[in-house]
Amino acid sequence: MPRIGPRIGPRAPVLSSVRARAAVAAALAMAAVLAAGGIWLYSLLRANLLDNTTGRTELAARKVAAQLDTRTPTLPSGRVAAPESGVDLVLVLDARGGLAAASADPGPLPAELAALRPAAGNDSRAAVLPAPPPGGGERRAVVVVTAPGPPGGADPGAPHYVYALTVLGDVDDATRSIALGMLGGAPPLIAFAAGLAWWVAGLALRPVTAIRDGLAAVTASELDRRVPDPGGADEIARLARTVNDTLDRLERSDARQRQFTADASHELRNPLAAVRSRLEVALERPDRESVAAALADTERLQRIAADLLLLARLDGRPAPRAEPVDLALLAAEDAARRRAPRVRLRLEAGAPVPAAGDPARLERALANLVDNALRHARGEVVVRAYARDGWNVLEVEDDGPGIPAADRDRVFERFVRLDADRGRASGGTGLGLAIAREIARSHGGGLTAEPPAGPGPGARLVLRLPGLSAGS
Repeated sequence: MPRIGPRIGPRAPVLSSVRARAAVAAALAMAAVLAAGGIWLYSLLRANLLDNTTGRTELAARKVAAQLDTRTPTLPSGRVAAPESGVDLVLVLDARGGLAAASADPGPLPAELAALRPAAGNDSRAAVLPAPPPGGGERRAVVVVTAPGPPGGADPGAPHYVYALTVLGDVDDATRSIALGMLGGAPPLIAFAAGLAWWVAGLALRPVTAIRDGLAAVTASELDRRVPDPGGADEIARLARTVNDTLDRLERSDARQRQFTADASHELRNPLAAVRSRLEVALERPDRESVAAALADTERLQRIAADLLLLARLDGRPAPRAEPVDLALLAAEDAARRRAPRVRLRLEAGAPVPAAGDPARLERALANLVDNALRHARGEVVVRAYARDGWNVLEVEDDGPGIPAADRDRVFERFVRLDADRGRASGGTGLGLAIAREIARSHGGGLTAEPPAGPGPGARLVLRLPGLSAGS
């Protein structure tokens, strides 16, 4: 019993639509680009500012070291000139770490300052001193340069060390502003990328919505409907064309199925009516002739039903059994089973023709071709088996009236007879060639009607099967 009321169940996930997934992907991509670019820009800017500050600081230290290199006996009053270019302090320490001179009152010196000396083989060294304890100041860039001590000093000839210090407040403020600017600008850019992706995805998927609506309107009674083609050569346009091609095939298949049903009904109606009338006659006036005719019509009905069942199975495209089959031997066996045919039956097979397939179905296909040829031949039917150009071929040719060029494709349709009255009188169902073609196709081959090999009239039906590979 159907449930009445609102549907209760798991809701569709938020990211179930392509537009939502595209927007989220664009937002994540923009966030990743901004994060990577921001980190790179922040690091590059910070390194550049720090390099510039370190360069200015080193220049101030080398200027004072140049003064010491003039061999001045003493530094004037323990003072050096105030540095320029934003350098905050210059100190001169002797070899023991004592303060020899300064550009201003240095206050308490950091403990790590005296231990900061150039490495062996170098005359300078740069470092960044961490900020003092909370509330004590900011980070500082320091550069130490080795300089010769004054000759008149307490320890003549001992080197002195010139330290230049620059507070990194401007560098930290600049980098902090850049970081805050990037963090503040990232959300709007991410939102813009997501919105743009949402809009572009919606614009791109608008034809898909039209295709979906058009496809939903296709019903069993309206198979002629087609989805709109947006034009162009993109994926959606190709999808629309593929859908329309599929609908074309579906419509043709439905038309063939309806025609097949109508033809089958027509073919079955006549034998059924004949059987009924003959049985009614037999009831009124029993005689063997009426019963025999009814039996013949019943056998014809059985043949039609068996052919229809076989065609239904072949329409399912089942994979045939792959067994070794000699087409020349198959043709010889078929000819041997036909005792005293109406016309001469001749076999042309110079050598075995090995193939792979279902022997029973291939035998049925060959029998249908020979039966068709015998019904129309005037004096002779020739069956040939040979291999050529990678194909294994069974060829059946008769010297009858032949098949007009315009009907060489139509003759393989179901219930098609070029001479309907003669076909029914001779017992044909109109399905033999259709069955033979479907058997050939199921084996990967085909069946065609071709002009006769000789100059006279006649029909030539050629069944081709793929040749065996070297490893088979």
